[in-house]
Amino acid sequence: MKILVTGATGFIGQNLIKHLLNQDHSLVLLVRHNSDISILDNRASLFYYSDEINNLITLFQKELFDGVIHLASLFLATHQSHNIPNLIHSNIQLGTELLEACKLSKTSWFLNTGTFWQHYENEVYNPVNLYAATKQAFEDIAKYYTETSDLIFTTLNLNDTFGPNDTRNKVFNLWYQLTQTGATLQMSPGEQIIDICYIEDVINAYEILINHLKMNPNDVKNKKFAIHSNERMSLKKLSKVFENTIGIPLNIEWGKRSYREREVMIPWKDTQPLPGWKPKYSLIEAIQKTIGTMK
Repeated sequence: MKILVTGATGFIGQNLIKHLLNQDHSLVLLVRHNSDISILDNRASLFYYSDEINNLITLFQKELFDGVIHLASLFLATHQSHNIPNLIHSNIQLGTELLEACKLSKTSWFLNTGTFWQHYENEVYNPVNLYAATKQAFEDIAKYYTETSDLIFTTLNLNDTFGPNDTRNKVFNLWYQLTQTGATLQMSPGEQIIDICYIEDVINAYEILINHLKMNPNDVKNKKFAIHSNERMSLKKLSKVFENTIGIPLNIEWGKRSYREREVMIPWKDTQPLPGWKPKYSLIEAIQKTIGTMK
């Protein structure tokens, strides 16, 4: 298929792009002029997005994409007032312009990426923060486009992810750095439950959903799916699994930091699982594969 992908330079984007190209899909990556394209697979084509919706519509009408995979977003755990325009532009305006282009070019499907943080305290909708609120706002806008066109819209909800070559400031990276430096890390009491998925399992979920969109689109139309770890546990217990896996103790001072405002203590549970998906790797196997690339 011919697919437009946003968020190409992100951790999930880089891994998904490589996987899709290996399956002989034709990809166009939406990037900005300040994006680091050196990290992108050169088998894909690039389209430089410059906030001109007419150029985007022209691209869609020229390429006649089968679908869009929308990974791009601006994540901020907490925001400042000056962040609001960028949050709205990145998480609402860009997606809406893509939907408009899809409608005008009769693109078949749109695979959106959502977040568990739209469901604080396991509610149908309760945003943890403004970031989550903008993600929900975009999904609400998409309802208009699915009602006024034949576009198939579906969302894959993710929580935490990890894997090799992840440059994000995520917990496994922080903990591995402790083992190398011997430094001490102050953390919260660590009772929050962690639901974290390995990147190869995440990519498999996207592949399954893309296949549904191609072969059985009505089965996923206007639906939200989620993927979960089979090994949910507290952050403190997760640190012990990490320690035992790599054989090096972590110097963590638990309870030295407060939980942040609206800390997610129990990740979203009332989700619709993705049919045909289950994790391929155990947590220990995934940690071993990840740490192996850091040495």
